[in-house]
Amino acid sequence: MPDTTRPTGTRNSRSPSPSRGHSDSRSPSILVTGATGNLGRAVVHRLQAHGARVRCLVRHRAGPSSAAESVVGDLTDPTAVRAALVGVDAVFLIWPLLDSAPAHGLVAELAATAPRVVHVSSTAIRDEAARQSDPIVQVHADMEALLRGAGLRPVVLRSDTLASNAHGWAAQLRAGDVVAGRDVARTAVVDERDVADAAVAVLLAPHHDQLDFGPYVLTGPEVLGRADQVARLGAVLRRDLTFEPLSADLARSRMLADGRPERLVEALLAASLRRPESHRITDHVERLIGRPAGTFARWAVDHVADFG
Repeated sequence: MPDTTRPTGTRNSRSPSPSRGHSDSRSPSILVTGATGNLGRAVVHRLQAHGARVRCLVRHRAGPSSAAESVVGDLTDPTAVRAALVGVDAVFLIWPLLDSAPAHGLVAELAATAPRVVHVSSTAIRDEAARQSDPIVQVHADMEALLRGAGLRPVVLRSDTLASNAHGWAAQLRAGDVVAGRDVARTAVVDERDVADAAVAVLLAPHHDQLDFGPYVLTGPEVLGRADQVARLGAVLRRDLTFEPLSADLARSRMLADGRPERLVEALLAASLRRPESHRITDHVERLIGRPAGTFARWAVDHVADFG
C-alpha cells in the first residue's frame, strides 16, 4: 500500500491545481535551472503550455526551447544568477554539483529577491542521520539546509530514481541484449514527467502562502532494481534482455574510460555500495497532480523509440 502520510512542515492539505492561463493580469515568470536535462526540459515545456513566461539559466546559448528566454551563466556565479532573477516570480532549482559550498552565492541571491523556490532533492535523505549514505545524497541534504537557513521556505520535492536514467543504457541496447553496469539499491522508480508535472503544479499554484511546503516524497508505484527495469524494457522491445552487474573496479574503469569525471565516478560507486534499499511508496505525486504516478513499464512504452 502507498504511504499516505502527509508531507512534513505543511500548512494545509490543499493541492496546487494550476489551470491553463493565470488569474493575474500577467503570466508568471519562472526561472528554470537544469533546463537542458531530461527533467528540466519537461518542466520548461509544461510551463510554456500553461502560458508562463520561462527563462532558462544555461551554460551555452542554445536552450531547450526557442520560445524560452535564455540567460547564459553558471549557478556558481552570483552575477549571472542576479541577472537571471530580475523580474522572476518563481525558481525551479536543481543543484548539479557534488559540493554545496559553491551554492552560498546562489542562495544569497535567492534570499535577496525572495522568489518562490521549488527545489528537487532526493528521497534517499534520512532526516535523522548526522551524515547521509553517500556524497550525492549528502549534497542534496546540504542544499535543503542552506535554503531553509536563508529563510526561503522552499517547496522541496524529494524525487526517487528517475526513469529517464535508463536512457544511459541506450547505446548498449543498440549493440546487443545485455546491459552491464553497477547494481544499485532497489527503489520506487518515478517517471520524470510526473516529477515535472508536480513541480509545475507548485510553481503555478495561485496561493503560495497556503501551500504544503513538504518535503514531498515523489515515488513511482512499484519498487524496482536494475534487473527489473531491464526486463520491463525487454518486454516492450520484445527482446530477451538481461542485466549484468559489474564489480566496483570494473564499473570504475568503464566509467572513467567513457570520460566521466573521477569525482562523479567515485560518488556513483559510493552510492552503489552504501545507499540502502527503499521500499517506500507514497501518494504524493497524486496529491500534487491529481492522478497516480505512472509505471516504469508505461514510461518504457512511451520511450521505445529511444532504444531502437
